[in-house]
Amino acid sequence: MKTQRRIIVYIATSADGYIARLDGDVEWLNRRPDTIDYGMTRFYPTIDTILWGRKTYDWGLAYLKKTGSKGGMFDTNLANYVFSRRPPKRAAKGVEFVSESPKAFAQHLRASPGKHIWLMGGGELIASFLDAGEIDEFDIHVMPTLIGEGIPLIAPRHRDIALRLRSARKFPDGVVRLRYKVVK
Repeated sequence: MKTQRRIIVYIATSADGYIARLDGDVEWLNRRPDTIDYGMTRFYPTIDTILWGRKTYDWGLAYLKKTGSKGGMFDTNLANYVFSRRPPKRAAKGVEFVSESPKAFAQHLRASPGKHIWLMGGGELIASFLDAGEIDEFDIHVMPTLIGEGIPLIAPRHRDIALRLRSARKFPDGVVRLRYKVVK
């Protein structure tokens, strides 16, 4: 029996619900110990596609440039799609730009064979997919840090979306992993 591809938001937030500072900075996340696996080693092999918002893509490229990293930001073994109304003349290696609506694109992806789909973010893209009814799960890692203001997990709009808790796990450093199914 063929399993339907799921679109999963796998993300970290501050304890006050932000995915980044207003300028996109996520250094508060980099202070976490690198000796704890919060689930990425099990999650990553279940996906073959990553969906990026344009601001997240631009921030990532700027971060690589700032840090002088020679490695690529995009795993070229996976399909990387960046949503943008104005794609650049040249995309980073391993990236394809998309201007299609989240609903139409998600339905196209789900109809093709493959593994699950990671909706990386940011908050605007998550909101667009949520509003289109195209998110299946949230896997949220709540960091024991308050940053006061920033980019919310989901861009504000008037909505009521029911979630069903699938699991909750506390890590020794205070991180809490909450896995929710979106009730449809």
